[in-house]
Amino acid sequence: MEQRIRALGHEHVSAEHTSTFELTSDDWLTPAGDCILGIGADTTPVAFDDAFVAACRSHEAAITATLCAGEFEQTIEGHGHPDLRFGNDRSMVVRTSEYVDDRTVMVGADTAAAEIDRDLVTELEAGAELECVLRVDVE
Repeated sequence: MEQRIRALGHEHVSAEHTSTFELTSDDWLTPAGDCILGIGADTTPVAFDDAFVAACRSHEAAITATLCAGEFEQTIEGHGHPDLRFGNDRSMVVRTSEYVDDRTVMVGADTAAAEIDRDLVTELEAGAELECVLRVDVE
């Protein structure tokens, strides 16, 4: 099962946060948003497919996020959690920790914003289109 999110890069994308990355539906970004990779996201967690959400609500759910911008692509691996709510209507956050709030779509991620490929980040700083494909597999 998968969920696709499209967003845009922005000149203030710095990708320096060490424990998360985020996509937001907001159409602006300040330099303080060091975890945000894309703005103007066309989908937020509250609108995700019910079957996708249900599949993510398990510690056994393997979740991947594949980020594509320009010719660059990176896949981040993590897992689900029974407490995932998918209730936010503005942004989605991938976390390296096990912390869960209404923005969280993956926990235990093996990559945070600071570890995103710098070529991909450069594309996003230039305003490139970003596609994030979230996939969930439950064993």
